[in-house]
Amino acid sequence: MIVLDSVDKVFNSGKANQVHAVNNVSLTVADGEFLVIVGSNGSGKSSLLNLVAGSVLPGRGTISINNTDVTRLNDYDRSKWIARVFQNPLSGTAPDLSIIDNFRLAALRTSAKGFSVGVTTAFKNSIREKIATLGMGLENKTGQLMGTLSGGQRQALTLLMSVTDICKVLLLDEPAAALDPRSADIVMKTADNIIRDFKLTSILITHNLKDAYNYGNRIIQMSEGCIIKDIKGENKTQLTQNEIFTWFS
Repeated sequence: MIVLDSVDKVFNSGKANQVHAVNNVSLTVADGEFLVIVGSNGSGKSSLLNLVAGSVLPGRGTISINNTDVTRLNDYDRSKWIARVFQNPLSGTAPDLSIIDNFRLAALRTSAKGFSVGVTTAFKNSIREKIATLGMGLENKTGQLMGTLSGGQRQALTLLMSVTDICKVLLLDEPAAALDPRSADIVMKTADNIIRDFKLTSILITHNLKDAYNYGNRIIQMSEGCIIKDIKGENKTQLTQNEIFTWFS
């Protein structure tokens, strides 16, 4: 569970370019909930995600994950709970390492570092089986350098890597925005399956209103750093694409 209590973030305070990115937001994301956040550019959705991730710290308010206060913890200190997939397919992977070595690094994210982790035949076979579920034909190319893959391939593998180690929260920062339609579809379906299978608490930031309609069991709209709509459960299911489109009319 993620709880934000009266969280506030101002950038460039007191200057001409001051931005009140997140304005006294209180939000609870329940265990297993898949929250989608939409909003125009500058609405505060990315800042809110960064506050949860720990890459930005709040000026005021508190943030807790699984009943632990993480308000002043940086992103690397929150890695025991959080995995994150970025918009840029080049982020989140090591291009000069092979696919299997990238998965090995992912397996070491919160574990004690040791040379034996990720080198066994059982580990390699389990990774091949996971990769095969993507339907991209990469399961027999685990020795290939990550940097030689397409953006869609890297992003799909990054999603699988996010749950190679212990993970309770998955943050998706427009993961399909830079991809072609087919790759974007694979990435989003993979993300949805992972969230369901591992019962993750997830937050998706997106500008794609079709994805906002198709995925998640809760949707919020942000504007000027505030939450202006919050629709969940049966009400989210009953939403139509046209209704979501009218929010931006």
